[in-house]
Amino acid sequence: MDADRYIKIVRLSALYDLVVTAAFVTPWTLALVHWVLTSLDTSLAIPGVMPPADALTTLFANLLGSVVVVWSLARLHLGLPLLGRYDAVARLLFAIWQIYAMATGLSLVILPITAFEIGFGIAQALPVRDNRRGTVAA
Repeated sequence: MDADRYIKIVRLSALYDLVVTAAFVTPWTLALVHWVLTSLDTSLAIPGVMPPADALTTLFANLLGSVVVVWSLARLHLGLPLLGRYDAVARLLFAIWQIYAMATGLSLVILPITAFEIGFGIAQALPVRDNRRGTVAA
């Protein structure tokens, strides 16, 4: 793909992360997200369980949310292809741990999020053509 399209994908993935992850930044908004996911899980009878959020999981979710929001803002602001490459690796890791969690009993309610991780990860791992030289860039 060409570099301009690649940068658009990097920014779109950053915007997606910002929208999805912003609610993880505070304990209060995380409680709302947890309630929504638990309600969906229960009403749709999705396989797996949604464990209650305790102090430790809330702390880690808030830390994750804070880092991802800042990372998203950096990708939106800078729009560098290299950041897309790093983000592809992060998405691979996120997807692996999400799949592991679902395989060990977590509700499949997070499966759509995992699909976005994989999709954006693949898109950001594709070869990019340098528009100035017509060559494939790293």
